[in-house]
Amino acid sequence: MYPPALAEELNAAGMDAVTVVDLRLSGSSDAEVFGASVAGGRTVLTGNVADFARIATEHSTASHFHPGVLIALSSRFSRRPAGIPRLIGAIQAVADEPLGDRVVYLRHPDHQ
Repeated sequence: MYPPALAEELNAAGMDAVTVVDLRLSGSSDAEVFGASVAGGRTVLTGNVADFARIATEHSTASHFHPGVLIALSSRFSRRPAGIPRLIGAIQAVADEPLGDRVVYLRHPDHQ
């Protein structure tokens, strides 16, 4: 959903980031992507509120842990290369928070 440059920039900023392409999950269902993130201990970054918020809630309701879901609403964050710095700033703003079992809506750095 995001350009590979986002993962590259997150890695350059000291965060361990991979894409669904890196994980060979292109074309996989949202449930499969979520399952792989849980298995790998990775937080998901998505703009797909409806599916990932539901999947995360169902997972938690079944008493299973997940490493977190970050939601970057398309109305707040551009997926274009020019939008990457703001998205990284929003991710960095929550990176030190405990994200496990949470769905976190990222805040645009200019609109805190």
